[in-house]
Amino acid sequence: MGGINNRTLLIATIMVSLALIFIVKLFILQVYDTSYSISAESNTRRKVTQFPSRGLVYDRNGKLLVSNQAVYDVMVVPRDIVPFDSVDFCESLDLSIEQLRERFVQMRQDIKTRKISTYKPSVFMKQLSAEQYGSFQEKLYKFKGFFVQGRSLRKYEYPSAAHVLGYVGEISENNLKKDNYYSQGDYVGISGIEQTYEHKLRGKKGVKFMLVDVHGREKGAFRGGKGDTAAIAGKNITLSLDIELQQYGEQLMKNKVGSIVAIEPTTGEILTLISAPNYDPSLLIGRDRSKNFPVLQADTLFPLLNRAVQSKYPPGSTFKTINALIGLQEGTLKPYTTHECFMGYFTRSLSVGCHLHDSPLNLSQSIQHSCNAYYCYEFRDILDNPKYNNIQDAFDAWKDYAVRFGFGYRLGSDFRNESRGFIPNSGTFDKIYKGSWNSLTVISLSIGQGEILTTPLQMANMAAMLANRGHFLTPHIIKDIEDELIDDRFSEIHETGIDIQHFAPVINGMELAVWGGAGSTARIAQIPGVTICGKTGTAQNPHGDDHSIFIAFAPKDDPQIAIAVYVENGGFGATWGAPIASLMIEKYLNGEISTSPYRKYTENRILEGDLINAEQKLQ
Repeated sequence: MGGINNRTLLIATIMVSLALIFIVKLFILQVYDTSYSISAESNTRRKVTQFPSRGLVYDRNGKLLVSNQAVYDVMVVPRDIVPFDSVDFCESLDLSIEQLRERFVQMRQDIKTRKISTYKPSVFMKQLSAEQYGSFQEKLYKFKGFFVQGRSLRKYEYPSAAHVLGYVGEISENNLKKDNYYSQGDYVGISGIEQTYEHKLRGKKGVKFMLVDVHGREKGAFRGGKGDTAAIAGKNITLSLDIELQQYGEQLMKNKVGSIVAIEPTTGEILTLISAPNYDPSLLIGRDRSKNFPVLQADTLFPLLNRAVQSKYPPGSTFKTINALIGLQEGTLKPYTTHECFMGYFTRSLSVGCHLHDSPLNLSQSIQHSCNAYYCYEFRDILDNPKYNNIQDAFDAWKDYAVRFGFGYRLGSDFRNESRGFIPNSGTFDKIYKGSWNSLTVISLSIGQGEILTTPLQMANMAAMLANRGHFLTPHIIKDIEDELIDDRFSEIHETGIDIQHFAPVINGMELAVWGGAGSTARIAQIPGVTICGKTGTAQNPHGDDHSIFIAFAPKDDPQIAIAVYVENGGFGATWGAPIASLMIEKYLNGEISTSPYRKYTENRILEGDLINAEQKLQ
């Protein structure tokens, strides 16, 4: 009897052990090792990502700037591929046999490195046109393991504003790790507003499950579409950009290097933001992007560089307005203060040249004639102010004013690659001169030279601050987001700490610079019927001709536009900067340029002016 019980126990143990083995194996197959279930599912159903259309982009007047166009990706499930007619396949997709071999070699490498899975779909060929898709779709049943997935690409309605709009490209490995929304091969905003507002524009993916037969042909929705989710389109956005003004400015800057930035002073909205040379944004979409991008990148004029927010320049004499306001606030300068100028400012060890003009001048006249000597005297009075214990304290007080004007730090616009420029502090010169320096040592700062560096965006913001008589709003390109409010920071008012009464003599000087008599530096900027206030600048350039600069706003008593123009190697501010700014202001305020002979001559001279090829033409 005991033998029977032992035998029964042994058999029971064996049966239980076998059952446990089967359960564990089944668990491994179903839970731990999903390859068999994935393989089985791939023979009956296909998961197709539904890509949302990106949000549309409009200008401030409702003109469509960016839309979408349909393209198609050829997808592949490597495990499902069976031998096929490669010649027929290549003809359908306009590929050579060599290109097909290269794609299969790359696919094997990606499988080996686990970049893609043999069981899951991955992109085999990107962005078929509608015509290519139609041709390939007819023969798709012959190529088991392949299918087509629709998606959309950007379509730029104007060949303009590339630096504002930016472009969309395939997501990098690094960015894939930062956001699990994306998958390999997805597209993402790389620059401009496409990057800044990516999360608004991208929408939300959906998914569709399709029944497929053994040849990979779709046979309808899986389970009646119960597990499907619809894609949600991205939000439409409206920019503050005026596309007509943008296009006109780009025409004026043709064959020139530099930037134009215009702002609506009361809101901080950017009306135009031009970096020259520019490029057609359509060059960086679709399959041609890989061919065009290296060409643009290799261009010695750097068309991909957004000079408006990235380049740093000396502000030149436009900065005299800032030093005047600081002097007035500090009490070291009065509107009636006069200084003499004998073609410059001279000491035993230093001289700062100036041009011929009346002398002596008061404050408004000093801006009208852009007198260098006046601001050498005035700047030294600021730094030698007896209320400060030493030069370091006085200089840092001056620096603090400059920062409150929006210099030396990023303004916080919605351009992510915005540069901060540079405003030195006393420590900068303590390091250079071992603590032994004085107001004469840094005299070049009085006329916007030396260590001061600003961006065109900061200079346009300076013009807006002058127009507002002492405050500014953070410059921004966004005007509206569908069903959402824009960031609160764009409605925050930034005070400069300058009392409002101090702006009158400075602005009067800017008006005189344009509308005054002989010797006024910006008379070329006059616009019939529009009271424009401006200030020229000529920035020294150690690498070639001086840079031509102009800031302005108009009308004087109800400013609607503030502008900064920077033309590299353009010489005097009145030569290129001032006429370009005046044409832009007239175009914005009046809708067209006056038919007067002088205005038409000015416009034609700017449109035909070529500073890029000038040297070659002289040879």
